[in-house]
Amino acid sequence: MPNKWTFKIHPIKNLLTKYGAGKDGKWADPFCGILSPANITNDINPEIRATYNTDALDFLKNLEDGYFTGILYDPPYSITQARAYGKKEFASMKYWADCKNEIARAIKPGGCVICFGWNSNGMGKNRGFFLREILLVAHGGSKNDTICTVEEKLPTNEITPN
Repeated sequence: MPNKWTFKIHPIKNLLTKYGAGKDGKWADPFCGILSPANITNDINPEIRATYNTDALDFLKNLEDGYFTGILYDPPYSITQARAYGKKEFASMKYWADCKNEIARAIKPGGCVICFGWNSNGMGKNRGFFLREILLVAHGGSKNDTICTVEEKLPTNEITPN
């Protein structure tokens, strides 16, 4: 069943368990919402219980270089959803690219980024990532599917196999 809280969806919970999200204490989530398994969480909504309640890009810029085992990237899935937060920056594709660039900087080689949305773009090989897995979660009816990508950061000297 669809749920606005991504981490309540059963197949997604299983995916997070499979990749050990939050198990080693080195997982971050810049758009955590509720029930994120990440150890360091952020949500712009001050009513969400998170480690930080700030803009996601500001949060990501303050993460330590190459420290994280995993990062969950579950931003608003459309510009329309993003506008609901009242930040004009969210309407800019540059904002989202900057978020991904900061994630690529903060994740260590061998670490993984799990992205959620209505597309499978993920982090991409141009940022040094290899696509490990795609999970398509169909919600039925007129609901859009949720597409989850799991990507591993490769060492900087390794050529991406995809």
